Amino acid sequence: MAHMDIFNDDAFSMVELTAALDKVPYKPQFLGELAIFESRPVRTVEVSIEKRDNILALIQTSERGAPPTPRSNEKRDIRSFRTVRLAHDDTIYAHEIQNIRAFGSESELQQVQQEVARRMEYLRQDVELTHENMRLGAVQGIVTDADGSTLRNWYTEWGIVQAAEIDFELDDTSTNVRGKCQEVIRAMQRNAKGAWLPTTQVHSLCADEFYDALIDHTRVRDTYLNWAAATELRDNQAFRSFPFSGIFFHNYRGTDDNSTVSVTADKAKFFPVGARGAFQVAWSPGESFDFVNTPGRPTYSMMIPDRDRNSWVKVEEYSYPLFICTRPEMLQRGKRA
Repeated sequence: MAHMDIFNDDAFSMVELTAALDKVPYKPQFLGELAIFESRPVRTVEVSIEKRDNILALIQTSERGAPPTPRSNEKRDIRSFRTVRLAHDDTIYAHEIQNIRAFGSESELQQVQQEVARRMEYLRQDVELTHENMRLGAVQGIVTDADGSTLRNWYTEWGIVQAAEIDFELDDTSTNVRGKCQEVIRAMQRNAKGAWLPTTQVHSLCADEFYDALIDHTRVRDTYLNWAAATELRDNQAFRSFPFSGIFFHNYRGTDDNSTVSVTADKAKFFPVGARGAFQVAWSPGESFDFVNTPGRPTYSMMIPDRDRNSWVKVEEYSYPLFICTRPEMLQRGKRA
């Protein structure tokens, strides 16, 4: 029969659990798979970000021998921001492991490790879902907490006015949808200020209503009428991606309740992929002595025993991220009608 002393094994130390955590599979999510956030492990709880606006200016003509026109230096803005703390736990009680046999096909230690790994996986999925929610906020310029409150508004942080929504008028069959897409792309490129590269692409996360109206719009379907790709329009398009007029439209699948992590109904959010430094994520180190002054990691795991009664242990998971949008002026918004 298993006993609580087994948790004193080195296999359940904070360092070993954190290392094992990297091997636990978790449910992949769309923005995480896009890998648009440049990872920045840091050794502190604060991150300094420098924002510099590149200035291009016409040069006034002058007479030969006259002094040159001095160049106006670009404005620099250096700000410090604290990473946030995510903490989640689960409790394993003595009675839950009492019937684990010490002998058999697997050792007592192996079976307890499997139970701990199972609990860690559930915690890891919740942490990763929270990361996805923060990514979703960052590509819209406003990162929110679990209760919907604002954690970081990158528009106000950088003194930028959020772009107005573009009405795609998808309820009107005569709407020039291609023209609307070009409006989005031009606005994004003009506000890139050095972040736009030849390989940069425009992507859009779409709510169900926007996405369905887009692929069913007459002008859009006519574009694909004589292409082999037209067969795709006859297939199931739910939670799929659809390229049109230089933009990759994605029917974003959030949580099953379509509200906890989701795109607002009838809306589309446009953001760059492959834009230099546009999105970053800083990871601070854990708050234990084991990780002081070490580069931060996405997640940490530790185990806390019941030192008074020895009747339970807590498996805890931590993360200290800061999801950053350095170019919120590039972000665009659209509505179905």
